[in-house]
Amino acid sequence: MEETQGVVKHLLLTRFKEDIHPQQIDELIKGYADLVDQIEPMKAFHWGTDVSAENLHQGFTHVFESTFESVEGIAEYVKHPVHVEFADKFLSALDKVVVVDYKPTVLKP
Repeated sequence: MEETQGVVKHLLLTRFKEDIHPQQIDELIKGYADLVDQIEPMKAFHWGTDVSAENLHQGFTHVFESTFESVEGIAEYVKHPVHVEFADKFLSALDKVVVVDYKPTVLKP
């Protein structure tokens, strides 16, 4: 049986539609960050834009990472009414998105 407890990361790689203005993007990112205070299973939120010199981003420009304590926490988050309402607005502003949930593996020397 697969272990479902332990830190789980919810990762989105995105590209906003060309007609979405920087101010709208800023407002959406603030709304995403505000979910941490509104949805209990969401423990942390980080985001950034692509700065890679390798140019392998395939058009994705933004990365959003949320931290949860379990796989069940992500499932609760996805169904939460506040997330559902936000996701409708957020996803409609995106041209591309990939979502990956994973359990980080830490290698110790």
